[in-house]
Amino acid sequence: MRFLHTADWQLGMGRRFLDPERQGQFDAARRDVLATLGRLAVSEGCEAIVVSGDVFETNTESARTIRQAMEKLKALPLKVFLLPGNHDPLNAASIWDSERFAQACPANVVVLRDEHPVEVRPGFEVVGAPWRSKRPTSDLLGDLLEALDPAPPGVVRVAVGHGAVDAVAPQSDPVSLIRVAGVRAALEAGKAHYVALGDRHSTTEVTPRVWYSGAPEPTDFDEVDAGNVLVVEIDEADPGPAPKVTRHRVGTWRFEPVSVELSGAADVEALRARLMDMPDKDRTVLNFALRGTLSVGEKEALDAVREEAADLFAGFRDSSSRTDLAIRPADDDFGALGLTGFAARALDDLRELAAGGDEAAARQASDALGLLVRLSGAGIGAGRAS
Repeated sequence: MRFLHTADWQLGMGRRFLDPERQGQFDAARRDVLATLGRLAVSEGCEAIVVSGDVFETNTESARTIRQAMEKLKALPLKVFLLPGNHDPLNAASIWDSERFAQACPANVVVLRDEHPVEVRPGFEVVGAPWRSKRPTSDLLGDLLEALDPAPPGVVRVAVGHGAVDAVAPQSDPVSLIRVAGVRAALEAGKAHYVALGDRHSTTEVTPRVWYSGAPEPTDFDEVDAGNVLVVEIDEADPGPAPKVTRHRVGTWRFEPVSVELSGAADVEALRARLMDMPDKDRTVLNFALRGTLSVGEKEALDAVREEAADLFAGFRDSSSRTDLAIRPADDDFGALGLTGFAARALDDLRELAAGGDEAAARQASDALGLLVRLSGAGIGAGRAS
């Protein structure tokens, strides 16, 4: 038997580095991927889709967000099991108990509201550990597995959990941390045959029978392997051995770090060429981390590259600090200014200060020199030294 394991849809998620137009495209991609994974589940012969938490970004998502998601799911010829996670817990303000969800939820969508196994069909059942608050006071999955009896003979059972596992993220909240030793013991006791986890957006194998599917669309730069779903195959005649787990890429967005050392105009042009060669710019978010030393004119050329990237790419973030990228005035930055007298002496004083002195004074002098070049129109951006 096969099922599709996914998690962390977080429908309604906003990204502060996206403008309103790009945010709309990001929202559409997160809805469209539901249809993609649904088609994949059907083509792979899956009997169910299991969503391991964080279906919605918050418990206050709009009726429109809910309706659009449920519309994608209701056309599927298989059951879809949804687990409340830390973003959408089953609390007093739960989206799962709202009228807007009740009206939109199709018959093939099942919310895992408690710790009782739910039959997919004879011989196949799903059991979940839903979050009931944003701060659990125990290991929810551990509590579920400890209380479960072993699966009856001839029944394959999938346990669904959400949260950090001590073997993967030991620095997380120790109170609610999922203890992998307890999960292993429950699997060995036959209480479940596979554990489908959510919360970690990168696809991760914890053990051969315990996996994070990862988010079907990436959401940030620290996600090593996001944009996947898992098709899990278990031998019903002998469910004891590890299942066959196959990852499938369904995501269309990318979060691309751009870490570059810059030491002159050639490096700036190489950076521009690299960016222009990237595919799918309208679905790629950049994060610049730039280091090195540039002249004032070269810095203007870099600013032009950044401006072009901001227009072409879906999103743009710059993590470079002032100390990572130093600006040093070069002789040809000021040769065309034609300054004389007091102005020329002031320019020389600024250049001397920028070349030496303490770090703060040098930065201020470099900024002043850069402003002088820009106001004069003598920089590379005005056509000089192209």
